Amino acid sequence: MQLVIMAAGMGSRFGGLKQMEPMDDYNNFLLDYSIYDAKRAGFDSVVFIIKKDFYEDFKNTIGKRAERIIKVDYAFQDLNDLPEGFKCPEGREKPWGTAHAIYAARDLIKEDFIVINGDDFYGKETYDVAYQYLKSLPKDAKGQYAIVAFEAKNTMTENGAVKRGVAFEDEKGFLTKLIESSIYAKGNKVVCEPLDGAPTFETEPSQLVSMNLFCFNKDLIPALRDKFPLWLKENINVPKSEFLIPTVVDELVHENKASVRLLSTPSVWFGVTYKEDKPGVVKALKELVDKGVYKPGLY
Repeated sequence: MQLVIMAAGMGSRFGGLKQMEPMDDYNNFLLDYSIYDAKRAGFDSVVFIIKKDFYEDFKNTIGKRAERIIKVDYAFQDLNDLPEGFKCPEGREKPWGTAHAIYAARDLIKEDFIVINGDDFYGKETYDVAYQYLKSLPKDAKGQYAIVAFEAKNTMTENGAVKRGVAFEDEKGFLTKLIESSIYAKGNKVVCEPLDGAPTFETEPSQLVSMNLFCFNKDLIPALRDKFPLWLKENINVPKSEFLIPTVVDELVHENKASVRLLSTPSVWFGVTYKEDKPGVVKALKELVDKGVYKPGLY
């Protein structure tokens, strides 16, 4: 099974390329911990989705270390990587979105896979949950997807609001709704402000939220090939429009082509949404190393 890492985004709120910011005394990045955890869970290859212009720096740091323990491939997310008949509008700067990131890796994804953000720490248990789910599926399964979600209280930062997909499930444990929201703590509640402008609502700290860790069968790739041109016909000239994973998955669910199991992890997320988050991340990683969860230096 494959690990697909979306690492093409520049960290505007963080103030730089946060995927390549050392987070421990051994110059490891958060990505190194993700790869290490995924490998010991059972994943045997990784596809990095990056921008081509920082390929050399990326390969000589993260890639060079990862190659010691896992098979590595690179895909490049590019504004001009569009289906035949489409051309990127002049002046477009914003990437086409997370679903386009996976589309960029379409020729490298050959197996069931998970996709993660490059700037998040998900924790060892999270990869175990994801791997065991995919392993439990029948061979050549189609449309049997999953989200590994966190309790909202385990994904917060003290330095500002964060974007999360607030996840709701039915009595059988399948996802029914994912509300992309800006969330923050207020007393003993979590305030959720939907990004689509819907009314603000409050929820419990134990509410499950998505951190963009999806488990997919390889049939997602032909679905993206089909849906991306349709999306472009409607949105190509909207400057900030994005072709997003949750949108594609929601469409497939409503078309009865997929179902999404909502899984949970006890792990605590941390990441570098804001520059001020880094000291806390460094401290948390050191504590995990001191506890023996990770060996010093990882590799």
